[in-house]
Amino acid sequence: MMPLWTCDEVLAATGGKATGVDWTAKGVSIDSRTLQEGDLFVAIKGDNVDGHDYVLKAFARGAAAAIVSDDTPAMHEAGPLVLVPDALEALSRLGRAARHRTGAKIIAVTGSVGKTGTKEALRLLLSQQGPTHASALSYNNLWGVPLSLARMPARTQFGILEIGMNHSGEITPLSKLVEPFVTLITTVEAVHMAHFNSIEEIADAKAEIFDGIQPGGIAILNRDNPHYERLAKRAKAAGAGQIISFGEHPNADAHLEKVALKDNCSCVSASICGTPITYKLGVPGKHIVMNSLAMLACIKALDADLAKAALALANLEAPKGRGERIHVDAPGRPFMLIDESYNANPASMRVSIETLGRVEPGVRARRIAVLGDMLELGDISAELHRELAVPLSRAEIDLVYACGPHMRALFDALPADRQGFYAETSDGLIAPLSEAIQSGDVVMVKGSNGSRMKPIVEALQALGEDDTASIRRNRGEA
Repeated sequence: MMPLWTCDEVLAATGGKATGVDWTAKGVSIDSRTLQEGDLFVAIKGDNVDGHDYVLKAFARGAAAAIVSDDTPAMHEAGPLVLVPDALEALSRLGRAARHRTGAKIIAVTGSVGKTGTKEALRLLLSQQGPTHASALSYNNLWGVPLSLARMPARTQFGILEIGMNHSGEITPLSKLVEPFVTLITTVEAVHMAHFNSIEEIADAKAEIFDGIQPGGIAILNRDNPHYERLAKRAKAAGAGQIISFGEHPNADAHLEKVALKDNCSCVSASICGTPITYKLGVPGKHIVMNSLAMLACIKALDADLAKAALALANLEAPKGRGERIHVDAPGRPFMLIDESYNANPASMRVSIETLGRVEPGVRARRIAVLGDMLELGDISAELHRELAVPLSRAEIDLVYACGPHMRALFDALPADRQGFYAETSDGLIAPLSEAIQSGDVVMVKGSNGSRMKPIVEALQALGEDDTASIRRNRGEA
């Protein structure tokens, strides 16, 4: 097996100085907890954690070498080092070198909703057509993007890089690092409003993804979004040679013709840049259908096999925390758990509620929405939370369990018969929710990452292990 990096390649890329013996690396890591034997460890200094504090642990786990800016005698004794002025900058240089040593066609994905799911789906589709590399998890920020690039093997044919932001100016340097051939913006919605004065400003920030596009590259845009023309103009100005639009709009290049939305899948007929195609999606939801048009537009843009990709969509699975369905076999009351705990904003909340509304619960069972705060919404936060009462009613959600100071606005706006329970924090929902669930219920858990909804998911899953014991644990009882 060819190494991912040799010592000489890392030195040439970073301009660093080597100490110790020669080495090769199988991978790149910035986390000593998940580092694999043979990885190159990069000691990044973060806001809360300094990677230099974990260099010795990285070597204990089998690191091949470590890139550091603050070395100590103990580090020198532990293993080979690459000394640099700034480890994060060294990681970026390593990512840039990885980008330039490969002939891969690179797709950069951004958008207010659906980035990670779309990236993972493209990984599935393209991995069947050639060596494919994609960002891990949601590695889409100033360290996640260069790390994802640095992990890309030289023989990669297709690369999919996710790029995110919550402030203006964050995407531009990452796009210039990635140098994408295809850029995809899933949609533009009212997220991160605490950092922007208008949705138009959010659209402009998303449009920064075009700043690194290769001359003559391709931009894939949502034709149904109100900001389509704004984004298209920016793409052309940045040098995009072609714009492919997707959506239900009659002028969309990747156009939805017909769709049958079911509780566990969707059946779609579409025209992808003039090619008629029918396919099944393994993950339910109208938003997944719309993003699948963008995925197939990417396949077309890359001159990959469209029919093969469409067939692969039947095997699509929801990423963890983004719609994963879990059947919990709690004694005497089995139920379905839909894990949407990774993140939330007004747009993703609406589509998740709509999808929940299509799931049929068991006989005399209920649809239950467990909702945590949507964060970074600024002065209009209370209003945006309160407005969720409308889609909850439309989807015929029976009960709402809510937590967080912002969700109080929604909970108070609900009819009394739909108010399940309210708590200030997610931990406060675990015991009442665990006790209330009945056989056949469908329970969806969703909230921003900072709302800490994952512990609720874990507690509900534990009901399938030992119903009584898990409720006692969640109450803090012996």
